[in-house]
Amino acid sequence: MKRQYDFSKARRGAVIKVPRGKSRTSIRLDADVLYWFCKQVDDAGGGSYQNLINRALRAYIEGSRERLEGIVRRVVREELRRAGVETAARRPGASRVRLNA
Repeated sequence: MKRQYDFSKARRGAVIKVPRGKSRTSIRLDADVLYWFCKQVDDAGGGSYQNLINRALRAYIEGSRERLEGIVRRVVREELRRAGVETAARRPGASRVRLNA
């Protein structure tokens, strides 16, 4: 190992350029989920677990027919039901919420 290195021509940034159309991101995944994707790649004899995750997300997006608004409404209703709250909609766009006594 050298005692001193010359960094005068060094550049900051990623060593490998991100391909066009791709974005670098950092996400947190459950260990078992990440393990499953890595195992799939390993069982297939190699490849990229990141590409596999990307393909799985793309398949979900393209296969999902329910609009985001519908998903949010469904999830809110489920959570209100669990919390013991009833909702009653009189007409589209108007709703009342009452607590179960």
